Amino acid sequence: MKNLTQWFPVIAMVAIDLALALSNILLKKIVTHGIDHLVFITYRQTISTIFLSPLAFFLERKSRPKLTFTILCHLFVSAILGASVTQYLFLLGIQYTSATFSCAFLNVVPVLTFLMALPFGLERVNIRSRCGRAKMMGGIMCVGGAVLLTVYKGMPLFHLSSEQNMKAAGGSSSRWGVGSVALLAGTLCWSSWFLLQTSIGKRYPCLYSSTAILSFFSAIQSAILSISIDRKLSVWIIMKNSDIFILLYAGMIGSGLCFVGMAWCVKKRGPVFTAAFSPLVQIMAAIFDVPLLHEQLHLGSLIGSVTVIAGLYIMLWGKDKEMQNQEKLVVVVSETEDIKEQDIEFSSHKINA
Repeated sequence: MKNLTQWFPVIAMVAIDLALALSNILLKKIVTHGIDHLVFITYRQTISTIFLSPLAFFLERKSRPKLTFTILCHLFVSAILGASVTQYLFLLGIQYTSATFSCAFLNVVPVLTFLMALPFGLERVNIRSRCGRAKMMGGIMCVGGAVLLTVYKGMPLFHLSSEQNMKAAGGSSSRWGVGSVALLAGTLCWSSWFLLQTSIGKRYPCLYSSTAILSFFSAIQSAILSISIDRKLSVWIIMKNSDIFILLYAGMIGSGLCFVGMAWCVKKRGPVFTAAFSPLVQIMAAIFDVPLLHEQLHLGSLIGSVTVIAGLYIMLWGKDKEMQNQEKLVVVVSETEDIKEQDIEFSSHKINA
């Protein structure tokens, strides 16, 4: 049962990445409908707040600690890094590139998070041990797969109609550079969010409450930015019923339950472990991209995805072995302390006798 419990974070992250991949596909459809990005984020985060608030109230009302000003400041910054600004940058990147290409930038999140965690002492690497070498090798393979996905396209693997090919080609040539810069900036913000979430999880361990507050702050931030940029009321009107469904899914699942799940995984296994699953979003998005959005899948994407999966597995193996070694060390230390206490008691009884 203990071994099964250790796999819960892995199962949770795979399910989260599947939900996020579907969310990215739906985001690609909604941005093509012309909805304002900041308006979409405002609606999405508002729905997330409304959805999570009752859950937070009933599930955490007895265990909720005092909400201090410092925690509120942390959550406000977390809303910027993990929701409002990051989502805006990724929406911009999705609009100017493709859902698959935008998800490919998530492949560098584990390595960025790993490198950013080193100065703060949240992650350690011992090159002399097999665990440390595995973590380094896995990170390098993830970066190599990400570079391959971005640079090398290769031959197309599916035969699409001429109209679908023109659509895919037109999307890839439309302000690709701007989209790439936006995605890179969003990736940096996303990596920073994982590190900040580690501090928030220690100070305020209520997952539903912290995510609800984060969503509330993000909704306010996005609304203020949207009103300051465009004050037309027409941008707030949702015209299509399918867009309403996408907003509900993105709010309740994408920004609601997925953020709660990621916060739980950060608390259980740390920021690097949680970020290491980000490449799966790109792979799952590519599976949905071809039948739903009729985007072409190339040989480079397939090879890069396999490389990313292999690197992810090696990194997770290194993390798992490292945790096992730490648990054994704790057991040995506790047994040594027990033996010392028994020796002291035996010596004291011998002296008294």
